[in-house]
Amino acid sequence: MKGILLAGGTGSRLYPLTQVASKQLQPVYDKPMVYYPLTVLIASGIREICLISTPHDLPRFQQLLGDGSRWGVCIEYQEQQEAAGIAQAFLIAEAFIGGEDVALILGDNIFFGGDAFPRAVAEFTSGATIFAYHVSDPERYGVVEFGAEGQALSLEEKPAAPKSNFAVPGVYLYDHDVVEIARGLSPSARGELEITDVNREYLRQGRLRVVRLSRGTAWLDAGTSSSLHEASAYVQTIEKRQGMKLGCPEEAALRRGFLSLAAFEALVAAMPNCEYHDYLHDLAAEVRRVGLTSA
Repeated sequence: MKGILLAGGTGSRLYPLTQVASKQLQPVYDKPMVYYPLTVLIASGIREICLISTPHDLPRFQQLLGDGSRWGVCIEYQEQQEAAGIAQAFLIAEAFIGGEDVALILGDNIFFGGDAFPRAVAEFTSGATIFAYHVSDPERYGVVEFGAEGQALSLEEKPAAPKSNFAVPGVYLYDHDVVEIARGLSPSARGELEITDVNREYLRQGRLRVVRLSRGTAWLDAGTSSSLHEASAYVQTIEKRQGMKLGCPEEAALRRGFLSLAAFEALVAAMPNCEYHDYLHDLAAEVRRVGLTSA
């Protein structure tokens, strides 16, 4: 399975921060925001990644992430000339997708806890898999309605009267049919190709699987100034409490086997002295001492 990391948009809700840098390059505690969704893809075993962003911001992402080889992955870049909906990503990345399955993750979504995404990628065979997360304000999101037996009945985008409290977070798995489905969409009232319409088509075809994320999973959408601050505070609290970092692609690559321990240690040795370096240095020492755990 290939991966798309969508990091476009104007970031207008974060103005004036986004006058300096793209939303997905803003810091979430001690790392750029884009590190968190990138880590989800790597932890899920995805090695071929296409990052989509604006022509203005792409050079900054390329400077930060390079070709991905230092994490044992391959990252390529595509331009989104104008924001025309999440589903536009499949048309932009059509050549990258080819005939393969693809995971799409939004660049401002932060997840912690559980193994739902790696497990879903490993189990994926065809159709589409989306996720459902219980929230108190479903009217802000795409919402999935469930039947008495747990099956998905309907999907609505930011409904005024939500039929459930289950929002659809920004991770989606699709077979290669998604390109043709996206090509057949009509723009919504706001002029965008809606990801909810893609999911509705898979639901209509009887090929949509919805996985409910457990209570042990945290989902943070860092798209506003207040939510960006809350995400940073959350990450700081978890890291300080548990002594483990969130959104660390180096660690994910090591645990996934994309990097050997020797390559990991060489990568860490090239970093400047800082808390991030110290954490990874200590991790390497722990792996040498007790082996690689599943944590």
